[in-house]
Order: sequence, then structure tokens, then C-alpha cells
Amino acid sequence: MALRLALKIDVDTDRGTALGVPNLLADLCAASVPATFLFSLGPDQTGRAITRVFRPGFLKKVGRTSIVELYGVRTLLNGTLLPAPHIGRRHEKVIRSVRDAGFETGIHCYSHYRWQDYVHTMSPLAVQAEFDAARDEFRRIFGSEAVTAGAAGWQANANSREAYDNARLLYSSDTRGTSPFFPRIGQRTFATLEIPSTLPTLDELMGRPEYPDDRLVPHLLSLLRPETLNVYTLHAEIEGMGRRTIFQNLLAALREAGVTVVSLEQAARELLADRALVPVCEMTQEEIDGRSGLVATQGPKIG
Repeated sequence: MALRLALKIDVDTDRGTALGVPNLLADLCAASVPATFLFSLGPDQTGRAITRVFRPGFLKKVGRTSIVELYGVRTLLNGTLLPAPHIGRRHEKVIRSVRDAGFETGIHCYSHYRWQDYVHTMSPLAVQAEFDAARDEFRRIFGSEAVTAGAAGWQANANSREAYDNARLLYSSDTRGTSPFFPRIGQRTFATLEIPSTLPTLDELMGRPEYPDDRLVPHLLSLLRPETLNVYTLHAEIEGMGRRTIFQNLLAALREAGVTVVSLEQAARELLADRALVPVCEMTQEEIDGRSGLVATQGPKIG
């Protein structure tokens, strides 16, 4: 059975949008490979994320991944000692260039910091307003509605899923899991198809003695499974900048291994052609190896 992989690109910051996105576009175009770019569209308040220092595992991750090197000092001061630049307004030409190059675009968030750190304490109305702000900015830039979203930091709950259903998204990619599903939280099954990230991210592997840089690509390839849609989430700030060579090596390795790279939208439309075949699964909050805190996760199948 052929291996199929989709690439999801999270664009978190002002710097990642300005520098990482054009680099990734160049590499993807050179390889003739599709990908889905999900944009942070409001203020870059990355500097405020220092509050995550109190989360279990955060300092360990910082030590492994050289966050200052990857993100840059300015990014880590945005929203604190430096004003928070508005990503959508500053970089709308770069963002539109992704669509113009033929790639799928969607929403990552409005404020990455607010969503990742506070979505679980926001009221339903506040979550809806935060997502609507991202939709408004997306519509302003592209002149059309977004059909997909993927939550910042894999932070999702019943309130955010309701906002997705209200927006009538085609699909989303909020969770970590093994295969596409419709999320069930409590007694409610949500209508928006969920396509989870199935592979570990580069920042979850980097810096570990068992995964030196020259072993990262072979390790990722070893995790691909033929019976499902494999989804790899990469970051404009990592694979598009400081670890760009690793991504270029991954693209070459995928081609050599005969892996078929498909767009998430294409996969979603195929799945939704017969919704009855897509299972309903619990959406839970779990720890992921190499990442601090809890993330939205595909749980047991219902029925």
C-alpha cells in the first residue's frame, strides 16, 4: 500500500511570516510538493509566552531546542519590551503570495499567545470573538472565507470546536492522533472533520542524543504508516529558517522513498465524500512526549 503524507505549516510569528514563509515556498515549489499554510494573523505577542516557564517540561524543551537561536531575540521580546507587530497588516503581501503560488491557506489563530495560553479559560463568547477576529483578517487579506484552521499549540476544546462549526469549516487540524475523525467532547459530536497531526514535530525531537540532526529525517520516514493519512506539522520559524536544510533533506527523502504528498484539502474532500466511513472519537487532553503541557488528542473511538 502506498504511503501518503500531508504537510501542515504553522506560521506563528512576525519573523516566521517575513522570512520563513518565502523560504518554504521556494523549497516546496522546487520539489513540486503541496502543503497547507496556517497563519497567525493578529499581533505577535510571543514575548508574553515567558509565563510558560511554569509549565512542566518547558525549561527542558527550551534547553533542547535553542529557542533564542530559532526565534531570534526580537521575537522573544514582542509584546513585552517591544510593541507587538500586527502580522496580517505587516505581511499581507507575503501571506497572499502563498495562495498565488497555488498553496492552500487557512487560519492558525489571531493572537498565538492568547489562544495557546488562554483558550481553556476564555468564555465561549471570548473564544468565538478570538476566532472571528482571525476570520475577519483572513477575509480582508484574501477576499474569501477560510475553509480550514489548526489551533495554536494544539489547544482546542468544546468552545473552539463550536466556533469551527459555526464557521462551517471544511475540516480542521487541531489534534495529535492517528487518523481522521469527528470529535466528541462530553455528549456532543462536532460536525467539523478533524485531521490530526500523526508525526512528532521537529522541535519535539531536536536536541535529544538519540536524534542527532542526521537521524531526524530517517526517523520521521520510519514512522510513516501505509494504512492512514500521515500528517507532518512543520513551523515556518524552524524548517523555514534555522533548520531549513533538514526540511530540504526531508523533501528529497520523500521523493526517493516514493511517498505521495497530498494536500489536506484534497484528503478532506475525499473523506467527506462518505462521512459515514469517518469514525467518531473522543477528543481528550493529553501530554505529548517532547512538548510541555497538555494538547488536544484523539481519544477512543465511539461505538
